[in-house]
Amino acid sequence: MLGRATRTRRSAAVLATVAVAALLAGCSQVVPGTASSERPDPTKVSGLDITTGESGAKPGAPDADLRVENGDGGEMDRLAINALADVQKYWAEQFPEQFDGAVFEPVKRLVSYDSGGRGVQLCRTNTAGLVNAFYCSLDDTIAWDRGELLPMLNDSFGPMAVVTVLAHEMGHAVQFKLGSKSGIDQATPTIIKEQQADCYAGNFFRWVAENKSEHFQISTGPGLNKIMATLFFIRDSAGTSFEKDGAHGNAFDRVSAFQFGFASGPKRCAQIDEAEIQERITQKSFDSNDQDSGLGKGNIRVDDRANLDSLESSLRDAFKQTGATPPAIQETPADCTDAETTSPASYCPATNQISLNMKDLVAIGTPARKGQSGGIGDFAAFAEIASRYALSVQKASGYSLDGPATGQRTACLTGAWAGTTVEGGGSLKLSPGDLDEAVAELLAEDSLIAADVNGEVVPSGFARVEAFRDGFFDGDSGICTRKYR
Repeated sequence: MLGRATRTRRSAAVLATVAVAALLAGCSQVVPGTASSERPDPTKVSGLDITTGESGAKPGAPDADLRVENGDGGEMDRLAINALADVQKYWAEQFPEQFDGAVFEPVKRLVSYDSGGRGVQLCRTNTAGLVNAFYCSLDDTIAWDRGELLPMLNDSFGPMAVVTVLAHEMGHAVQFKLGSKSGIDQATPTIIKEQQADCYAGNFFRWVAENKSEHFQISTGPGLNKIMATLFFIRDSAGTSFEKDGAHGNAFDRVSAFQFGFASGPKRCAQIDEAEIQERITQKSFDSNDQDSGLGKGNIRVDDRANLDSLESSLRDAFKQTGATPPAIQETPADCTDAETTSPASYCPATNQISLNMKDLVAIGTPARKGQSGGIGDFAAFAEIASRYALSVQKASGYSLDGPATGQRTACLTGAWAGTTVEGGGSLKLSPGDLDEAVAELLAEDSLIAADVNGEVVPSGFARVEAFRDGFFDGDSGICTRKYR
């Protein structure tokens, strides 16, 4: 996250006037795909109760009987077959209902292979060393690597990560079978196809969450969090342009598309087109301002006083039209008479002061080196501070500072601040990878980005990301206090 750029149109007024909620219901141009202004229930995920039960295979469900070429009959192939059977059943139901009586034809070929073994010729490609899963429209085939990819996903995120990847690949088959009804042809940019496929996967997982799947179950709390963590894992690397052939999207964009599908029906996914991508997609290339400070390109030191001053300046600028008195920010922890102490940043309403735990802040803000454990990055750390600043704005406007609705509102306001840094507000500028850092931090169990003044976190990671995204895209319309009131 670097600074010194021209002022963006979004930085003029994040909230319009947060103190008067009635004024925040005015009209604005809504980016395609952003959430509605209906007040969400903080105890639900897109209308479903937040659950914490088991996610994975349903106990006692018989294995599906699908013909698979080159399989070995092992655990990974059984998992893949059951996943594809359920996904195809879902689409067989949805095609006639959603697309004017269209009939879903099952994929013609299902092929398993071991990337570490003898290669198989598929889609004009030899699978030797190909750690992947893919759909090939040339012969209507879905193929997967049972040797490395599926076991790695299963070991890292659980069996539903495997289901996620295969549901995504089936999303490509859906595109091919729908053709013009999904707005897809040979000239369609890759990113549109990938966003649609992530969205179609979200459609399927809503069906699973509603307990309609024969072979799988998923909780809407920890279960969906792991799905979003899977999308984070398989994101494009920071600095990859969405215009590049083969681009799949950064974590923020991939999670957004999945959530659109989970919250809405397949018709919503088919509407993702080039116009929406140009308005909504956040995946950008690095530019000359994105220097490498020794922490990886686009990251700056969070314990540098000048960088903290730039953060404070950007926050003051983002919220200046609210009329709220800016809180003081100090670099040492402090006791508070009317709120719990939280880390790495804490807000005290009685003194209108933000206190920092620099050790914990640095731990979050220092990216992990490749192959090692560690923190996330500068934006994750700065967003923690921004969330406490957002509490000060809410206090000045008379909003409650505790409870799950406060956590949602805080995430939304933090996203609104982030929106002002897209092109820089004269102090900080959003860098490629920063929004992915936000997703990673929002999925953490103790993330302050979606927490109230006492550190109580919105129970659903899905809901946290959704609220942040609302603010990022639509913060200057006043959605944060209109929707999360």
